[in-house]
Amino acid sequence: MGKKIYILVFVVVCLILPVNLYSNVNTSLSESNVHDDKEEGVNVQEIIFDHILDSYEWHITTFGHKHISIPLPVILYSKHSGWHIFLSNKLHKNGGSYKNFYPAPIDHPRAGKLLEKMPDGTFVRPFDLSFTKMSLSVLLNSILLAILILSVARWYRKHLDGSGVPGKFATAIEFVVMMVEDDIIKPCVGKNYKKFSPYLLTVFFFILISNLMSLVPFFPGGVGITANMTITMFLALCTFIAVNIFSTREHWREILWPDVPVMLKAPIPLMQVIEFVGIFTKPIALMIRLFANILGGHMAMLVLTSLIFIGFGVGKAMGSSMTFISVFFNTFMSVLELLVAFLQAYVFTLLSAVFIGNAQIEHHTQ
Repeated sequence: MGKKIYILVFVVVCLILPVNLYSNVNTSLSESNVHDDKEEGVNVQEIIFDHILDSYEWHITTFGHKHISIPLPVILYSKHSGWHIFLSNKLHKNGGSYKNFYPAPIDHPRAGKLLEKMPDGTFVRPFDLSFTKMSLSVLLNSILLAILILSVARWYRKHLDGSGVPGKFATAIEFVVMMVEDDIIKPCVGKNYKKFSPYLLTVFFFILISNLMSLVPFFPGGVGITANMTITMFLALCTFIAVNIFSTREHWREILWPDVPVMLKAPIPLMQVIEFVGIFTKPIALMIRLFANILGGHMAMLVLTSLIFIGFGVGKAMGSSMTFISVFFNTFMSVLELLVAFLQAYVFTLLSAVFIGNAQIEHHTQ
């Protein structure tokens, strides 16, 4: 049990850190680009990106003009001013900035990330190790995954002799595990499936729980971490490592010297180049497929919700009709997203198992 906890902590840390480290590149812009002009009416773009982009606080709800949020620790390192550690609520107390750090606007490549103002008026990106909303959501989803799976595993560990009847929840988890194991892992990976079952099952349940939690409209849900390319990139990177580190010699022989006519592989290594490029395009396809499908669903629901505000901006009659249309289609999209939540976890696990299985080929002599 101790080793499993250490492995889980390591995976969570690896998932959390890239969320903040992926954009630690210095960016220059003028001060006028940092502060957005307040526009009259409803800012649909702000509504959509406020739910999709990462932030230094977790907004829970709003009562009138009072916003209820959970402030999160901001940890920044600047080459010019050193370390800065403070809670995100200090940004609100100081009009959106704190110690010469300003949030980048929505239309900026580093939207929402803090930038440091230099003496010459330009802004640069500090090294950011902050515990953001996305990071907290990854941690909460990982804890939920550990609680669900370990609680079921504990019951079965106590009943190794076959005594007792598992409850409905344990039976449901067992059914899903057996489905993934029998329908995906065994046929796709092959005889070495036991080596990769823990990873593939973990990926399936993590994506499934994350997708379902993103559909929960209240805390601690509502954050689509699988709609963040950093998370999907890390999951695809894990599959990339599993495919290439644990592959057989025959797999690499087919890449470096495939079984095709010689004219296709020498003197110009055409097939070798194609096979080598395929090593990287497979995890990229995994990353983009999961990211795009989840992001597209969330954006569609947010756009449908924004139609209500746009309609009432035109008139009450238009707003009432847009409310009916928005509620109807959002209900349909919510049911569809439940299916997509399971389907995307299934597809990611299936493709990962196929890629791993293709790398487990062995040489057969006739």
